[in-house]
Amino acid sequence: MKTITVDEHDIRAAVPMSEAIDAVRSGFIDLAKGEFEMPTRTALRDGQFLVMSAHHRPTSSAMIKTLSLDFGRKPAIAGTVVWSETGRLDSLVADASTVTTLRTGAAVGVATDLLAPPEAGRLTLIGAGAQAPDQVRAVHAVRPLHRLTVVDTDTQRALGLTEMLASELPGVDLRTAEDAAAAVEEAEIVCCATNATSPLFPEPALPAQVHVNAIGAYRPTMRELPDELLATSTVVIDELDAILAESGEIIHALEAGVLTKDALTELGTALTGTSANHSRRTVFKTVGVAMQDWAVARLLTDKFLD
Repeated sequence: MKTITVDEHDIRAAVPMSEAIDAVRSGFIDLAKGEFEMPTRTALRDGQFLVMSAHHRPTSSAMIKTLSLDFGRKPAIAGTVVWSETGRLDSLVADASTVTTLRTGAAVGVATDLLAPPEAGRLTLIGAGAQAPDQVRAVHAVRPLHRLTVVDTDTQRALGLTEMLASELPGVDLRTAEDAAAAVEEAEIVCCATNATSPLFPEPALPAQVHVNAIGAYRPTMRELPDELLATSTVVIDELDAILAESGEIIHALEAGVLTKDALTELGTALTGTSANHSRRTVFKTVGVAMQDWAVARLLTDKFLD
């Protein structure tokens, strides 16, 4: 019996974003089929400590992630992802920070591939924190970019992100901005990755056709999107129970009466649906579910365990 431990370098070398997107896409489809046992995550100290678990029935495999969140430190996420499987004595322990940013990006890649116009290539990213690089990588993997605008209240942090990504985005027009409302006016895709507690931009600032991903708000007290956007868009979510418990923007819109539960479609259901019809504005709202961590951990297991 042995335990393999993999760090950020190991994970990045082993799992390219395209593979993570494919794995998470398959995971969402299995989730829609009911093939996961996946309780809503445990949140302690108002989300500063999280415990997530998932069991995949067809493979008799399970993942447990424990992490702490502190936006005043680097990295903000710290913890472990542990993989185990019936009939296998060996186990794998992975860095939770890297798995979390990778799987969150992968989910955005899946949703963007499904919902964004095929020709979309202008991305506005709001928030230049730890989640930001994988948001860009995921969108670029499914919709090759020709313009990236990074919005952050810290101009140097925005510039640092564009400089870091420059070698990965040859030929892409890289810009920074401080005004989110102005920066989304010409966007075809918007990614929100902040810890905001109020909407980042007014709904009229968006163009008539746009796809918006919102990944930052994961507690009822947090919000990135205005009610008016949710009321007038096709809204796809990761998992209903998790969203109703944790998504501040969805909870707020439901309580305001501008959105109903029936208007929410889980991503796995959308992926397996026969109709691709949706409004000119689409939103993917995710709070993150354990299946995504399981999907990346399974890739790591395939690569590092005999």
